[in-house]
Amino acid sequence: MYPTSLTQLARGNPFSAPLFTLQKVEESHPNLRTRRLAAAAVAEEGDSCEFGSQKYFILCGFGGIVSCGTTHTAVVPLDLVKCRMQVNPDKYKSIGNGFSVTVREDGFRGLAKGWAPTFIGYSMQGLCKFGFYEVFKILYSDLLGEENTYLWRTSLYLAASASAEFFADIALAPMEAVKVRIQTQPGYANTLRECVPKMFAEEGLWAFYKGVVPLWMRQIPYTMMKFACFERTVEMLYKYVVPKPRSECSKPEQLVVTFVAGYIAGVFCAIVSHPADSVVSVLNKEKGSTALQVLKRLGPKGVWKGLVARIIMIGTLTALQWFIYDSVKVYFRLPRPPPPEMPESLKKKLGLTE
Repeated sequence: MYPTSLTQLARGNPFSAPLFTLQKVEESHPNLRTRRLAAAAVAEEGDSCEFGSQKYFILCGFGGIVSCGTTHTAVVPLDLVKCRMQVNPDKYKSIGNGFSVTVREDGFRGLAKGWAPTFIGYSMQGLCKFGFYEVFKILYSDLLGEENTYLWRTSLYLAASASAEFFADIALAPMEAVKVRIQTQPGYANTLRECVPKMFAEEGLWAFYKGVVPLWMRQIPYTMMKFACFERTVEMLYKYVVPKPRSECSKPEQLVVTFVAGYIAGVFCAIVSHPADSVVSVLNKEKGSTALQVLKRLGPKGVWKGLVARIIMIGTLTALQWFIYDSVKVYFRLPRPPPPEMPESLKKKLGLTE
């Protein structure tokens, strides 16, 4: 049978684009909700799965692992210098000075300290961040309906990304604590296997989760900016910058747009989340301190130490993460809906159609 309700159609597509092509489907039960009723924005020829299917979510989560785990590990040297500038600004006065002091004291191998907890922690974070974002985006779109999904799409991106990051930070917190301890306390431990039992013996399980609240303070605003800014920037680029419609762009051209939008989003992400990042770095270095105590001690100027290094790092990271994530979608032939357009029903209400 043919679906007759636009509401039914909207449930299958969080972007609620008005480019509907109804497709005949077989239903074994009249009450069966199936995503085969999705609009044609889902069904580009050659897609390996349905938009919103279990396979789609699993592969999106895998894309998150690849994009976050590899990129964060690649910039460990810059992250190490940034963390040391935050916790010991008298010794590590600038990015260049931080690198030279680290190499002089620890050799070039010292720049790779903390790579193992970085790879594990941010892989788990990427799994939850990107995987759950897709889940929550569809869930909240179902609740809003077609027209409200379009009208409130920025709020939808913000809510879905915040919800996903809440769980992602719980997955990240233990390895983030280990990474910072290795990087900012020379002589404490040099490897993951050496650091974990030592931290557990000294402070118990709390050592790995005492930074989760500051992580939420840092990562939730960061991720909200990362996803909402990216989604809207992509929309703007195709509307005002790219000289032809997205449907006429090749896959490599679309990935270039993804990279540019990701870098723009990354700059804003770094600025929004940097004060909380400074608190996390100091908190994981010290024993017995609270986030509020660290914030008071750092002061208004101290929380912005290392911002330039973080803008370079996060801008590059965010651009590469979106590029890799979108490339994984292309490789596995996952559905990649176009930027949202106003539904025809809303155009009629606003008098935009004849």
